[in-house]
Amino acid sequence: MNNEVFRIFVEKKPAFAIEARHLLQALKNDLGLARLRGLRVVHRYDVEGIDRQAYERAVFSVFAEAPVDYVYREELPLLEGEVCLASEYLPGQFDQRADSAAQCLQIITQKERPLIRYARLLCLSGRLDESDLQKLKKYCINPVDSREAALVKPPALSAQTSPPPPVATLRGFTEMTEDGLRSLMRELGLAMSFEDLLFCRGYFRDGEKRDPSLTEIKVIDTYWSDHCRHTTFLTGITEVKIDEGPFSAPLAATYKRYTEAKEAYYGAGKRDACLMDIATLAMKELRKEGLLNDLDASEEINACSIKVEIEVNGQKEPWLVMFKNETHNHPTEIEPFGGAATCLGGAIRDPLSGRAYVYQAMRITGSGDPRADISTTLPGKLAQRKITREAARGYSSYGNQIGLATGQVAELYHEGFIAKRMEVGAVIAAAPAKNVRR
Repeated sequence: MNNEVFRIFVEKKPAFAIEARHLLQALKNDLGLARLRGLRVVHRYDVEGIDRQAYERAVFSVFAEAPVDYVYREELPLLEGEVCLASEYLPGQFDQRADSAAQCLQIITQKERPLIRYARLLCLSGRLDESDLQKLKKYCINPVDSREAALVKPPALSAQTSPPPPVATLRGFTEMTEDGLRSLMRELGLAMSFEDLLFCRGYFRDGEKRDPSLTEIKVIDTYWSDHCRHTTFLTGITEVKIDEGPFSAPLAATYKRYTEAKEAYYGAGKRDACLMDIATLAMKELRKEGLLNDLDASEEINACSIKVEIEVNGQKEPWLVMFKNETHNHPTEIEPFGGAATCLGGAIRDPLSGRAYVYQAMRITGSGDPRADISTTLPGKLAQRKITREAARGYSSYGNQIGLATGQVAELYHEGFIAKRMEVGAVIAAAPAKNVRR
């Protein structure tokens, strides 16, 4: 492999610099940077693992388009007084632009895939002081997935890593007091509840009769999260109180109907009430009564599938129609583009794994007022307008790449969504029943 690092900068010509114009206007409006006069968006690629001939072939076949792009090799010419802010994804974060370029280069060379590191440069002009630059960095670089990138070209792109140390054992864990466990929770940044950690202490003390490793506690902490185990939905409900109000009577009647159905379906005292069971018991009961015979029952419970007959070229054919929705509220809250993209991606994944073609999508979001001044943003959170804009871009990006049309988009704005955004993606898919083999 060639170890020379090639650096290339790609910038849209003024007539095509739509991204730069929109970002300039957004920064002026959102941050009040009246002294910001101009902005250029430059895409920087560092490439290692190809020879110069392959690099030259790739300049206008992979990295740039001659009619619309300026290309600069090795050094980026700056205007007088221009300041550059470079950002890149954190190590380990998937970089789609770099990955796509590396795949294209591998197709050209028919050799081992090269290493590519990508950074986005904002070239700013105007009388900006240090406080202005700090505002820009905070607005443009989300520390959840990105960091400020160095402007100097590295001598090599391959990561220099040393062998990791042995996995630590949490010495004395099984003998810790409650105060000690609380201190450990803070030190490790554990997301599990304190009751969960007490359970772990008892399990390792009485069952395993040893102290756990750090990896074991971290894996349990991840697996017991809402995302993996649906902790909230599966938590047993022991007491329900319905406050007085216009809907208290129908709510009470509905919950009574649920508890009666639960006892009849599972048997008295055999099943705790939980949010997941409340949501799904009606369907189980309908199927037991023979009213859901068109439901496709399978051990593969990826997407909801129903059996239908569809007319194809004048002939009736049995098909499976699949429905799936996905919520990505918290991921979109902290990383809007990727969170919303994988919200749709999660909905698409399940019908695809059911051998179906996905035809249509729907998106429903809940946000605070995106017109609110950036200064009102809650500490430690992203501005509502930033979440709203980038989430829309992320959702569109995934749908466009897979060729999925979204026929319905509903954006709901309410102050109740400031604490936590709502991001819902839903799809409909279908496949001939004969194509689905289990």
